[in-house]
Amino acid sequence: MARHLDDLPYRPCAGMAVFNSAGRVFMGERSGGPEHVDMTHSWQMPQGGIDKGEDPRDAALRELYEETSIRSVKLIGEIDDWLSYDLPGRIAGEAWRGKYRGQTQRWFAFAFTGSDSEIDIVKPGGGKHKAEFVAWRWEQLDRTADLVVPFKRPIYERVIREFRRFAGP
Repeated sequence: MARHLDDLPYRPCAGMAVFNSAGRVFMGERSGGPEHVDMTHSWQMPQGGIDKGEDPRDAALRELYEETSIRSVKLIGEIDDWLSYDLPGRIAGEAWRGKYRGQTQRWFAFAFTGSDSEIDIVKPGGGKHKAEFVAWRWEQLDRTADLVVPFKRPIYERVIREFRRFAGP
């Protein structure tokens, strides 16, 4: 099976680090989904697939709205590299109908310029999208790697290094 997984492509994805005025980053808690493996590591920053032919930055803004209803943002940084991770073998065959071995992501940092009342994870995207988060909070960037599923930690560690300059104390 491992050989078969190695032959699969990565799913193109955009990741978003959204910083509030205090330098905290948005984290959402997932209750399910293909990458959700335990209740201890159920938090993540918004992320989502890039459609064929879609610009990664446009995908980031679209996915951010679809998952959180957030539109009031200003781009403040991005990581030029594509950051990839493999799904653990036990879930790789199930996630995304077994079409991908994991994800390759472009990460963007945004300053949130709105108020917390703009955030709606219950009926995100104007109520036109399925809720992906059951809770959310503003978190210290340096803590995010400890909150995500272990196979995403190297990505989050890189995001922390690259975007630390936007984080508060």
